[in-house]
Amino acid sequence: MVAGFDSERLDRLRAVVRADVEGGRYHGAVIRLARGGEVGFHEAIGFGDAAHTRPLATDSVFSIFSGTKALINVLVLRAVELGWFALTDRMSDIVPEFTGAPRDRATIFHFLTHTTGMPGVWEPRAGGIYDRLSDAVAAVCELIPGTVEPGTRCDYSPMANHVLLAEALRRRDPAGRDIRRIVQEDLLDPLGMVDTGLGLRPELRGRHIVPDLRGVVPITHRSHENDDPQGLFVAERNEATWVGASSTAADLGRLVDMLGGEGTLEGARVLAPPTIRLARTTWTGDMPNELYRTVALRAGYAVPPASLGLGFNLRGSGIPVHQMGTLTSPSTFGNYGAGSVLFWVDPELDLTFVALTAGLLPQAENIARFQQLSDLAVGAAQ
Repeated sequence: MVAGFDSERLDRLRAVVRADVEGGRYHGAVIRLARGGEVGFHEAIGFGDAAHTRPLATDSVFSIFSGTKALINVLVLRAVELGWFALTDRMSDIVPEFTGAPRDRATIFHFLTHTTGMPGVWEPRAGGIYDRLSDAVAAVCELIPGTVEPGTRCDYSPMANHVLLAEALRRRDPAGRDIRRIVQEDLLDPLGMVDTGLGLRPELRGRHIVPDLRGVVPITHRSHENDDPQGLFVAERNEATWVGASSTAADLGRLVDMLGGEGTLEGARVLAPPTIRLARTTWTGDMPNELYRTVALRAGYAVPPASLGLGFNLRGSGIPVHQMGTLTSPSTFGNYGAGSVLFWVDPELDLTFVALTAGLLPQAENIARFQQLSDLAVGAAQ
């Protein structure tokens, strides 16, 4: 047994990932499991590239795609605790250019629960450059309308919600900082997330796994720093608060250990325990998440409920097809990123899970992969 885990079951987890890599399903993975904040498994398996020439390491740096949203979610909840704004405040009162009914009635709560009434638009204008928050805010306000009343439909927002949530943080910050400083000073520094940030620092380039999108994400992520269609992921600086962070399994482990520790890690308090409990409560009722309704119908399984908390995905009740597994507790909560990234906390098992993978998978296959790995992680817990 290793720190709350069964060694033979960890061998099984390791063997499944190796078989996936050898079978060409994806290139490799870095996985970290912990119980009570004590790491019991942290291994790199496979490679960071399709040619299998670059072995992964436990400190490999990954672009975490929509895992970036988790950083903003935590900071928004912290801002509510500090009185910068309330969950019931309308976004249009904070960002006045966000006009037009019915979207102007959407509150911070609606943005966190993906129930603003706006459709799930991947990019406001094809080929646009949105690595500067001001440009992204202008594009969202101009080009993404509200189509239904806020609170009546759950439609995962790939971009817009976390553009405006970040802008709300920036506008209400008493110190007048830019969003990169807010993320760094209010979250990453207190948690000791030393290899994480919006953008890719020069000293991390040698460890960075350049994303292999494999045609899964059919949009560009452009940057003012270079001309590559996916240049955002290798640019030194960006303000893409919905997709632009890079991190490691160890750093994301510190984030989920903080969440599992009721908002505190090693004496650094980021959130209060009642806020964590509120955030991991399901607020979307029986509504499906429209993005995953489409995925489920195409894959041929039952459409699951959205099971969204305040910024976090929850495993929820029942036994749905779910990235967080079928054996995790209903209160399990976390976030994910574009066919390659998953991290969660199971409060009942006191178990945290982080998986960063190379080589994106399509949505349905990615869900099946992570469901299996999540169940293997629970099966290894003692």
